[in-house]
Amino acid sequence: MAEGKIPPDIGKMSFEDALEELQRIVSQLETGEGKLDQAIEGYKRGAALKQHCEAKLREAKQQIDKIALGPGGKVETEPFEV
Repeated sequence: MAEGKIPPDIGKMSFEDALEELQRIVSQLETGEGKLDQAIEGYKRGAALKQHCEAKLREAKQQIDKIALGPGGKVETEPFEV
C-alpha cells in the first residue's frame, strides 16, 4: 500500500464502518497476538483507515453552517468556524 494512498475498498466505506474496523485493528494490535507480518499489515491498514476517517470529518466540517439570528430576528446561516 503506497504511503498516503487510500485503498479503494476503504475509500468506499462510511465514516462509521471505517472507524469500527480501525477500533478492531487497534484492539488486535494492543493484545500483541498474531504474527509480526500480520501486525505490520494491520498497522498499515489502520493508518489508511485513520486517514480516511480524517478526510470524512474534514468534508463534514466544510458542510456545516452555523445558524444565526440576523437583524430583525431573521434566521441566517454562516460558515461554521471552530
